[in-house]
Amino acid sequence: MAFVPPARHLLRAKDLVDARYADRLTVEDLAHAAGLSSAHFSREFRRTFGESPHQYLLARRLERAANLLRMTDRPVIDICLAVGLTSVGSFTTSFGRTFGMSPTAYRKAHPPASAHVVLPACVTRVYGRPQNRTFREDVDAARA
Repeated sequence: MAFVPPARHLLRAKDLVDARYADRLTVEDLAHAAGLSSAHFSREFRRTFGESPHQYLLARRLERAANLLRMTDRPVIDICLAVGLTSVGSFTTSFGRTFGMSPTAYRKAHPPASAHVVLPACVTRVYGRPQNRTFREDVDAARA
């Protein structure tokens, strides 16, 4: 069996966080994925990546929340729960520390790209017309 450096084991745990950030992940779960004891895993993770496993997990959750705030109109509480957090107050505090503003202010500051799309008036008129004809234009044209 070949020697695998500890960083490779740690990357397994990091990949687990990236894939399952919304699940209830504990340090024990991540340590198990890395094949290390919880205490040794926490020390090695911080030494290798510069942040604790919990900080890394929270960062991934907040990044995903920011994306959902930009791309959807879902309520903040739904986004909080969707990314694996359970307290809206803690979510708002952590989000504010990371992004410098509350989730609702972030959403207002980053409207979706569709808000910036400019359509020519002719396109708007064509696709804005009713699809169901009410004057039997198609029947009259077929008889003539």
